[in-house]
Amino acid sequence: MIQDHITIQNRYKDFIKKIIETETVYALKDEKGYATSYSNEIEDEDGEPAQIVCFWSDAARAKSCVDQEWNHYEVSTISLREFIEKWCLGMDSDGFIVGTNFDSHLFGYEAEPLEVIMDSIEELRATGKSLELRKFENMEDLESQIREILKD
Repeated sequence: MIQDHITIQNRYKDFIKKIIETETVYALKDEKGYATSYSNEIEDEDGEPAQIVCFWSDAARAKSCVDQEWNHYEVSTISLREFIEKWCLGMDSDGFIVGTNFDSHLFGYEAEPLEVIMDSIEELRATGKSLELRKFENMEDLESQIREILKD
């Protein structure tokens, strides 16, 4: 079952809007760690499918993926600040990809972690919201540091 790119892209836009609105991100977790998959589109430096860590914008959507190899996972909540500062920045340095709002067939939008941060900052601005960060002075500091990384 192939889903069209526009549907998956719209699901990503909905993911960004919802996580900014609720300031919450959901993942699936078991005793060994978080739910991961492999990219259908993005390769790592060895030409292998890049590893994806999957995140959802609502608990129900995440729970719908507790199936087959993820049948022993439970829904876990992550704050937006932690998602941006810990997860996305860490995943970028580890070479992982962010998978957003995957469905039960494991189709979803695959994004570079820094892209997710920049899109989140844009949505925060568009909604007039601000996020108190711990590792950065403010959102502008985070944004300027990411722009420097993207230049390289």
